[in-house]
Amino acid sequence: MSYTIIDNKTKHRYELTLDGHTAFIEYAISGTEINLLHTEVPEALGGKGIGSALAQFALETAIGASYSVIPSCPFIKKYMERHEAYQSLLK
Repeated sequence: MSYTIIDNKTKHRYELTLDGHTAFIEYAISGTEINLLHTEVPEALGGKGIGSALAQFALETAIGASYSVIPSCPFIKKYMERHEAYQSLLK
C-alpha cells in the first residue's frame, strides 16, 4: 500500500495521517546527522505497515540529504538491522 508522508518541519517529524489518526517519526538534525528519536503509530493504524513506511521514508530522506543516521528510536534501529541497504547510514 502507498501512503502520503509529509515532513512537518515545524514539529520536526515525518507524518502520515490516515482515517483521522497521525503516525510520526520525530527527528533532530545537526549538521550532517539526523537523529531519529521516536516513532509513534496509533493503535487504530497498527498492522498496516505504517511504521515501516515511515522508517523507509525517513531513511530515504537521509540518503537524499547525505545525512548520517543516529537511530535513537528502537523501532528504527531494528528496521535498519533488518534492511542491510540502510546500515551504511549508521552514525
